[in-house]
Amino acid sequence: MKHAKIPLCLILIIIIHGAIDWLTNRPQDAGADVPAGKIMSLSFASSREGFKTPLPEHIDEDLGLLADKTYTIRTYSILGGEPTADIARKYGVNMIQGGWLGPDHENNQKEIEALIESVNAHPDVVKRIIVGNEVLLRRDMDIDSLIGYIRQVKQAVKQPVSYADVWSIYMKYPQLINEVDFITIHILPYWEDEPVPVEQATAHIEKVGGHVIVIARSGGANKAGVIGEAGWPSVGRQRGGAVPSVVNSAKFIRSLLQVAGRQHFDYNIIEAFNQPWKVDFEGVAGANWGLLTADHKPIFPLTGPVSENLAWPVQFALATGLWLLIVAAYYKKLHGVSLPRALVFLALAQALGVCLVTLADFLWYTSYNPWQRAYSLSMIAANTVLAGLLIRRCYDVLADNPDVQKLAARLRTGYLIFILLALYKTYSLAFNGRYLSFPVEQFAIPAIGVCGLIVCLWLRQRRLNYQTLAFDHLTGGNFSSRHDRILAYSMGIGVIALVLGETKAFMDGHDFILAHPGFYEGLPFALGYTFHNQQLLAWLLCLSILSAPFSTDAADKAKDRA
Repeated sequence: MKHAKIPLCLILIIIIHGAIDWLTNRPQDAGADVPAGKIMSLSFASSREGFKTPLPEHIDEDLGLLADKTYTIRTYSILGGEPTADIARKYGVNMIQGGWLGPDHENNQKEIEALIESVNAHPDVVKRIIVGNEVLLRRDMDIDSLIGYIRQVKQAVKQPVSYADVWSIYMKYPQLINEVDFITIHILPYWEDEPVPVEQATAHIEKVGGHVIVIARSGGANKAGVIGEAGWPSVGRQRGGAVPSVVNSAKFIRSLLQVAGRQHFDYNIIEAFNQPWKVDFEGVAGANWGLLTADHKPIFPLTGPVSENLAWPVQFALATGLWLLIVAAYYKKLHGVSLPRALVFLALAQALGVCLVTLADFLWYTSYNPWQRAYSLSMIAANTVLAGLLIRRCYDVLADNPDVQKLAARLRTGYLIFILLALYKTYSLAFNGRYLSFPVEQFAIPAIGVCGLIVCLWLRQRRLNYQTLAFDHLTGGNFSSRHDRILAYSMGIGVIALVLGETKAFMDGHDFILAHPGFYEGLPFALGYTFHNQQLLAWLLCLSILSAPFSTDAADKAKDRA
């Protein structure tokens, strides 16, 4: 029985781990199937890493993939050598062709001329035209200049012409309604100043779309409304109750189509492919709005149930394999410890292995250039080293081995590096965090390591007190210094700054101010969005766990001086 305890522990942990992974990744109902599995219209931008502009063969390949997923594509620019209309005709796909406008009038004029030429050359393919995309939102142009470009295009083409922007811009500049042939609005519940949960997103779209049409008709314009952009990110930063996920993205699109059918309005989904270049402007979430990844793999189906992570069996196998390597290294040694201690050691090793595999998968998936990939490799390596040190320290504690000062010093160095990086990320989130993700995955191993060490020490001492939480006590070292107090205070201030920064970001939103004009009126709503953010709360928990041992060391040192 003595030699059977380790195999029994292994079997138990594998069963629990497998059950958790299976339950959390079961296919979910994402709503009614998309009719015929095809969407009315998709935003299309072909891109390839290493190419400033896509080659014709890239566009051909991409449209070949989309032909059975959409009836129409919406493009945003003409210049750049993209013969999209000819290729769209080849695959039987219609187009909403757009011309990109910016602050440079000379470039704008070239774009408009190219747009007019392309539209008139492909009247059988191009069914609608959009002059400018969110140029007023970006403040790249004044309203009168934009109207001038719209009129120039309308005089030269036969197809209906519009301008596309977020819905509030049409409210701010109602004169636009009289200039366009149809009203094109972007409604992105995830990006709203008051973010909308996916469960309420389509109702929000229905409400806003109806409001814009009512405003248009009240001004004497009986024009059709088109949702030029609507979608949901599959990965990225949570905003209030708006959670990016694969399942939520599928739910949003399918429910939007139900609303479109009831209300008889046209729509365009953003977007066909994930756009890695957007990460520099809109963070990880901005790069992940596609139906397909940048390397053309489907993210979710348009029919049938949807799984959050189809690759979970592979990740389960990798995590288990890594764990078994750790078990092999400590197998004989574990026979000398009690069953509860062996079980805790094996469970902790498995948790660290799962975190490492999850981190590697997530960081690599959300790395889009050489610098980001270099950072990802560095973080994976740092977490691997720290996990190894933690496993060794936990075994020493559980086996009642003497403290090793060299190991304690290495653990302290590793944690100091992670804490300094955590401080940098926390203050970045606090002061300019709209497009920054909460790095919970990157710091899960350090946080779990602290909790694991506390459990191991409790098993050895059968008691917990204030000193047990001290970092030197956890690692078996004697290296605390006055700088620990600075670190602890900086982490505490960072927590407060992050909460205040997140709350202020909501209260500074234009639409938020209109809805809640007074400070005291808006504050409860902004705080509600802040504390409804599970990713933010998880990050605050990580910070608290990491700072606690250093806070204790600082307090002990101050007490000794007194």
